[in-house]
Amino acid sequence: MGTDAEADAEPHVRDDASRTGASARGGALARIGQPLRTPAFRWWFGAQVLSASGAMTQTVALSWLVLQRTHSAWWLGLVTVVTWVPLLLLGPWTGALADRADRRRILIATQTASVLLGLALALLAPLRPPLPVLLLPTALGGVVTAFDAPARQVYVVDLVGAGRIAGAVSLYEVTMNASRVLGPALGGVLLGTVGAWACFLANALAFAPPLAVLLAVRPATVTPASPARAPRVRGAVRDGLRYVRADPPIRACLPIAAASGTLFNLGVALPVFASRALHLGGGGYGALMAAFGLGALPGAVLAAGGGDPTGRQVRRLALATALLTLLLACSPNPPVAFAAVAAAGFVGIRFVTAANTLVQLRSTDAVRGRVMAAWSMALPGTLPVTGLLVSAAVQLGGPRAGLLLSAAALAATTLLGWRALRAGP
Repeated sequence: MGTDAEADAEPHVRDDASRTGASARGGALARIGQPLRTPAFRWWFGAQVLSASGAMTQTVALSWLVLQRTHSAWWLGLVTVVTWVPLLLLGPWTGALADRADRRRILIATQTASVLLGLALALLAPLRPPLPVLLLPTALGGVVTAFDAPARQVYVVDLVGAGRIAGAVSLYEVTMNASRVLGPALGGVLLGTVGAWACFLANALAFAPPLAVLLAVRPATVTPASPARAPRVRGAVRDGLRYVRADPPIRACLPIAAASGTLFNLGVALPVFASRALHLGGGGYGALMAAFGLGALPGAVLAAGGGDPTGRQVRRLALATALLTLLLACSPNPPVAFAAVAAAGFVGIRFVTAANTLVQLRSTDAVRGRVMAAWSMALPGTLPVTGLLVSAAVQLGGPRAGLLLSAAALAATTLLGWRALRAGP
């Protein structure tokens, strides 16, 4: 039994704890809201929700269309190859360009090209051309992405400044994961009622808002290197690679990000898993994709309010993502699979957000474009490789084998980088 003094102290302790919890929640909300105080970023953020949702609508439609016409996981892997191999090959040079050139102008060009390519797919789809013809706009879109990805990563810093990187990166992940809910939901409805061409048209139209924002808004801070002082492109590429190799946490994050591509490459493993292991149709596949995004969305919001990440946090989250992917692969029925994929989305996006933010925070302004190009080469740039590996696993080992490969790859690269991530802040 406590003394009167102890009894009197207990309410004060509870009050202090309550105030501390409220203060922590308020601090988290403040960190989330900081980038949104910048008007240019608010407009860009809203436009990105629409364009990313359109891109996911197209991804769902293209994957399902190819699977229905070929019944082959290899063809799904080929879709991934033509989409992402340009980024893998061109990333070092487009990253150097993002450090030297006006990022806003680069993005205006890439958004315009994306509108035109989406319209081309919408016109081609009803004609049922040979698949190589249908994949040509997809391959050209991959070239556009090679220029777009590093410029987009650094453009966020132009909008909000280096002091708000963590919140801005996390909010960017919010847009990507809102798109994983909205895009598949819209894609499932359009696939079932109108057809794949409508999904491609929706994607083309979704690029119009970010293009309008880019034309109307100029960022407050732009810090590309002056061409007169900047090294030649080849030397700039070497400098960027040297910077990545010299920083242990960055060096460890890149292979883990690449391995996570076996999971986030949902257009390869998930359609086959949904149709052959869970016996779901197109609507069920779209719902499974949406469940991943539904879990990832609060994960991204939580990451936005969590402060600057550490290397230790990255490795814990990566290992947890591997374990949840293993649970998804072993799911005996759709309810368990929906729960597992939502949990994998929740933890997985926290891992990717933490790793991406850690890499950005450890990069200087002078090389950030090249470092983030290296990140983009790892994820999503290696998706052609991981897509073929997942396709091979599915083709040879069955519909669950692709997810089992994802779990193993993520766990292995995390353990290999365990010591290096201990050096993170």
